[in-house]
Amino acid sequence: MARIAVTDGMAKDAVVLLERAGHEVVLDFIEAEALLSGALSDFDAIIVRSATKIPQEVIEHSGDRLKVIARAGVGVDNIDIKAAAAAGIPVVNAPRASTQSVIELTVGHLLSCLRHIPRADRGMRQDKWEKKSMKGTELFGKNLGLIGFGRIAQGVGALAQLFGMEVHTYDPYLPSKVAKAQNTTLHKKVDTLFQTCTHISIHCNYNEETHHLVNAERIALMPGKSPDGIHCGNHIVNCARGGIVDEDALLRALESGELASAALDVFETEPIPEGNKLVQHPNFHGTPHIGAATLEAQARVGRDIAHAVMTVLDGGQAETTVNSHLLK
Repeated sequence: MARIAVTDGMAKDAVVLLERAGHEVVLDFIEAEALLSGALSDFDAIIVRSATKIPQEVIEHSGDRLKVIARAGVGVDNIDIKAAAAAGIPVVNAPRASTQSVIELTVGHLLSCLRHIPRADRGMRQDKWEKKSMKGTELFGKNLGLIGFGRIAQGVGALAQLFGMEVHTYDPYLPSKVAKAQNTTLHKKVDTLFQTCTHISIHCNYNEETHHLVNAERIALMPGKSPDGIHCGNHIVNCARGGIVDEDALLRALESGELASAALDVFETEPIPEGNKLVQHPNFHGTPHIGAATLEAQARVGRDIAHAVMTVLDGGQAETTVNSHLLK
């Protein structure tokens, strides 16, 4: 019935779901040059993850056949949703499918920061037994600051409270009653969040407003000492989107000791360039954008995005249409 391009891979079950509905699924990465040359004019739908970029120029060269652009994941900053709306094309995503996986990775990075797990492992691989220099700190009794308080941040906050942390958040779009229901302190200004918390985790979208929201000035505000009297140092984790953290400032803060540790799953440039000094710092550890890379999440993402695409192709409006307010 419809021809669907899947450029960055998708769970096998989701492909089968689309094919059983009578659609042709083409699993093949399409280079940027081909996209700009109108490769999408042969398709009714395209499903991407983070590798494929769909800017305005690609949309303008896609002809009249394309009916839906789908992001198999949460963030849609690799798609120009305004240009898609101007062309009458809905953009759909799968915002709930990877929630649990990102929650767990975030907590894993927090624990790895405080207990020196990556650094200890690297040392042992070099036949070093650095027990005396691996004294860490606990999550218990510390203030955790969450920038953004959507589903993922709320899940992280709930787990953090089980560890005995006090949870704070900054989210200018969050009703205060939501924070109160989650036993979380809501800050009106992001600066007071940094002044209060030794541990910061990012969970907001990337846009002009949040570009380099975590910068040298705000890192310098972090207290380094927790309410329980422990000089635990300052720690930053980002499993949201690249570009929210100023990576140059992060490196300088690690070098100066303002930050005791930092962990990123997302970067301003992906893949990261060779010789990245931040990645080489001993108190930094990272992962290559694997927040949603679990078997469970990919199965849910595939299923959710397949149903959203089929809804649009059948003439309906998917619940997860991110540019519905812009469509004419």
